[in-house]
Amino acid sequence: MSRDAAWRDESEIARFNAMAREWWDPNGPMKPLHRLNPTRLGFFRAEAARHFGRDTRALRPFEGLSLLDIGCGAGLVTEPMARMGFDVSGIDPAEENIAIATDHAAKGGLSIRYRAMTVEALLADELYDVVTLLEVVEHVPDVGAMVAEAAKHLKPGGLLIGSTINRTLKAFGLAILGAEYVLRWVPKGTHSYEKFVTPDEFEDHIAAAGLEPMTRQGMVFNPLANQWLLANNTDVNYFVTARKAG
Repeated sequence: MSRDAAWRDESEIARFNAMAREWWDPNGPMKPLHRLNPTRLGFFRAEAARHFGRDTRALRPFEGLSLLDIGCGAGLVTEPMARMGFDVSGIDPAEENIAIATDHAAKGGLSIRYRAMTVEALLADELYDVVTLLEVVEHVPDVGAMVAEAAKHLKPGGLLIGSTINRTLKAFGLAILGAEYVLRWVPKGTHSYEKFVTPDEFEDHIAAAGLEPMTRQGMVFNPLANQWLLANNTDVNYFVTARKAG
């Protein structure tokens, strides 16, 4: 498998290109991401503040730190990160996503560097304090190749944060049957069970890339409160974090 083939799934790219114009619609095909984003951002903020010794009470606690969001979509994570003070770059192979992200950030007065590309196309000396892989590894052919490339662009002492869906029967029932076929939160075919990644597999890829796995954190949806909550349960959605030596 070529390096580019390890990263690109043309059918996945075409699917997300088709949904790009609805990315910022909270009731559109990205509705699940809009719902989980506050909890995802809260976890991110807490982990980054602890890792870099920053005060989350500050308006822009991460001023002076750089961040690369791999598979950034139309910017649901990059925009809040820029508002928190990060110098943000976002990459995504879906050109329509990047066009929408660029336009939305400009309208919001945010300076974010977006590029339609895969991580293996980055220059070798392009390094960041934080690299994120959020809801993206379940859409690529070779997770290990993606994690290895991501690790190359992390500064010594830097932080990697990933989130994805576990490969369990419970995840199949909730993330595919429930979300796609019953509740129709996302279009049918958005996820493939075979591409789901267990926490052990994710951390094995992280270790193979030369990083040190740290936190493993679950996230569950509470239908009564209609919100996502952090939990010890990693049966469906979960986060992992890792650091680079130095």
